[in-house]
Amino acid sequence: MLATAVPVRPGRRRLRAIEVLGGALGGLLLLLAAPHVALAEDATLSGGDTAWMLTSTALVLMMTVPGLFLFYAGMVRKKNVLAMCMQVFATCCLVTIIWMIVGYSLAFSGEGAYIGDLGRFFLAGMGVDTLKGTIPESVFMMFQMTFAIITPALIVGAFADRMKFSALLWFMGLWSILVYPVVCHWVWGAGGWVGGLGALDFAGGTVVHINAGIAGLVTTLVLGKRMGYGQENMAPHNLVLTMIGASLLWVGWFGFNAGSELAADGRAGMAMTVTQIATGMAALAWMFAEWLKVGKPSVLGIASGAVAGLVAITPASGFVGPGGALAIGIAAGVICYLASTSLKNALGYDDSLDVFGVHAVGGIVGALLTGVFAVESIGGTPGLLEGNPGQVWTQLLAVLATIVWSGLVSWIILMVIDKTIGLRVSPEVERDGLDIGLHGETVH
Repeated sequence: MLATAVPVRPGRRRLRAIEVLGGALGGLLLLLAAPHVALAEDATLSGGDTAWMLTSTALVLMMTVPGLFLFYAGMVRKKNVLAMCMQVFATCCLVTIIWMIVGYSLAFSGEGAYIGDLGRFFLAGMGVDTLKGTIPESVFMMFQMTFAIITPALIVGAFADRMKFSALLWFMGLWSILVYPVVCHWVWGAGGWVGGLGALDFAGGTVVHINAGIAGLVTTLVLGKRMGYGQENMAPHNLVLTMIGASLLWVGWFGFNAGSELAADGRAGMAMTVTQIATGMAALAWMFAEWLKVGKPSVLGIASGAVAGLVAITPASGFVGPGGALAIGIAAGVICYLASTSLKNALGYDDSLDVFGVHAVGGIVGALLTGVFAVESIGGTPGLLEGNPGQVWTQLLAVLATIVWSGLVSWIILMVIDKTIGLRVSPEVERDGLDIGLHGETVH
């Protein structure tokens, strides 16, 4: 059959012309829009991640003020309540400025194995468009600032009731330059040697808790015991304050652990889940251990157990599952209870509020058990139970490195301060109370 030409009507010609013109205009518009489309695809800022990290930052700051100072204030004697609040609050203020000037730069700028550089000195070069992953760098800096704040603030509980306020400010300032940023860079900074070994510390078992706990122990040993320790009644004056503080710590800790994922995703959700499980289990473990030993479960005991669980799950929170969290909680509750009672009594040191027993020991338990219970499908690294026994040894090396650096440098700082302005208040001030002696105020 021969093909027959079909005449094209004028209306069809106009329709075809409109289609061609429309296609050309569409292509032109797409071409003009292409740079904008590419820009949207290249941008890595995530509104969801940023919103979560802003929330997490506020939660972690809440852990220090008001959480930590209420937790500590309830455990000291009434004549030292205001001094305790002042020490924690002033530490927060001081470390904020130090972190802004030099701490953040030393911890997170540069790629040295042992320390950062001054590339972010006074936060130089940080603008509204500067990103750290999917969030603004300013948000990352603020989130890390809250860690830098709470770490030295934790140390305050170890030497409660006996350090001069001027000495405290010097110690916290120097420690926040010479100790915290160094360990932080080792573990979390680009090129840090501890992180390079493959040590796992999701939210601060070594950087925060072992670091603070060892410094607290050294401080108590250098300062010596409180007047009347072992002879006078030094029981907490208001456990309601302590329970309120512990509750604020518990809630704020979700920002601490789940926030350390730096994203609003499934791993952050798992970190939140295991944090809750470990905390509840540790509180019960401490409570039952105390109940069996002394015959009564105490309010202070269950609160201390919860904090021990929070501490121990911190390094593991982004690496373990619910089963591992349960085991970590049991170990933390029992071991931290024994460290804060039997061990302290046997060795005779005066760690006023059990900073070493809860934070150093809890941090060590958590760091080592991270190497046991780490799950490859969660954090990318298997632990001992998944056939990687070497991870435990890597964790141990990170623990030992933190203990040595924190202990040695803390001791040097304390010696310098003691030889210059002195560390300890006078016997009269200690007897009458730091509130009236150092600050001229009292609680009625």
